Amino acid sequence: MANDSSYVLYHYTPNLPCAILLAILFAFTTVFHLYQRIKAHSKYFNPFIVGGIFQIIGYGARAGSHFFMHSTILYAIQSLLILLAPTLYAASIYMVLGRIISFLHGEHLSYIPVKWMTKVFVAGDILSFILQAAGGGIMTSGSENTIKIGQWVIVAGLCVQLVFFGAFVITSLVFHIKIIRSPTIESERFMNKHGSIWPRDWRGVLFACYSASLLILIRSVYRLVEFVQGNHGYVMSHEVFLYVFDAAMMFLVMGVMNVFHPSFVLNEKAESPVSQPERNFQWKSDVEMQQHSFSSPRD
Repeated sequence: MANDSSYVLYHYTPNLPCAILLAILFAFTTVFHLYQRIKAHSKYFNPFIVGGIFQIIGYGARAGSHFFMHSTILYAIQSLLILLAPTLYAASIYMVLGRIISFLHGEHLSYIPVKWMTKVFVAGDILSFILQAAGGGIMTSGSENTIKIGQWVIVAGLCVQLVFFGAFVITSLVFHIKIIRSPTIESERFMNKHGSIWPRDWRGVLFACYSASLLILIRSVYRLVEFVQGNHGYVMSHEVFLYVFDAAMMFLVMGVMNVFHPSFVLNEKAESPVSQPERNFQWKSDVEMQQHSFSSPRD
């Protein structure tokens, strides 16, 4: 971290109970995500789980900073890991959309080819990750001027994240509108006909992705304002903003994806809401045909 005396690691004493509580909450939801990933073999959620681990370590280091406020190592760990975790969430969410489109055989309804969709969005996410990580690394050492450079590199990374996330949300909405207007056989088959506020089918997964995206966008805007203002800005000087616009938002992201995990729909072994009635109908049809053959007069 900078040796410049004008740079202050914390403008407050990091709140110990809040840091411990967040570390515990993120540990709980991350373990649950790990269980869901293993059970459903959903490899596309690996980055999401790593993001959860980042949060656990980050808030654990932040709890340690309560006792060692001048430890640059603890400050760097918590700052970088909490900053980078959402980019890992985004990577998994990007991959979910492509899988939903392929699952519903709706490739013709997406204005971005599915074979390029995941690659494009994940590439933007990786670029954002690299920029934010590089900016965070620059901030951990050097003069005050170097720290300012690091802050603006992070701002660039956050801007990249916002652009790609905005494009992702638009892509999702366009596909959603098109498949409602021109449904595929699969989209109608894998649709829960029972009325509910949040359907437990592919629509529910899309709504979960929308919710997670909105929460990450809010958090990214907060971070953008924070780093534009700089180390002595009002936002960075008040810890409450971190817990309201970052910690709470990201915990909700993980919680929403726990409840509406994509594997409920995308797992090939999962039963669709209408598959069992269809089987019963098929079974009854077979029985009726057999009965008819036995009762029909012989030639």
